[in-house]
Amino acid sequence: MARLIAFIVLLIPALIAGAGIKFMRDTLYGILISPFPWLWLQFLVGLIFAVAGIGFFAGYLLHRDRKRGRVAPRFQKKDETREMKIK
Repeated sequence: MARLIAFIVLLIPALIAGAGIKFMRDTLYGILISPFPWLWLQFLVGLIFAVAGIGFFAGYLLHRDRKRGRVAPRFQKKDETREMKIK
């Protein structure tokens, strides 16, 4: 059940990113979709959707890999409690 919920949580941003890419593609071909009055607005909404969807997915992967210790040293979080004990 937990895996199904995790899959749904990741599926929603993927669909949003896909819709954003479709909006941008339609703008480049001059196809205006009904809720948007202008092509530039359609492209802007598509760009926001694409960046938000891909950003959510990338953030999830970074969080998961940090938890498992599979990231490069520059992407690791600094342990603030350990630094306070040293000082």
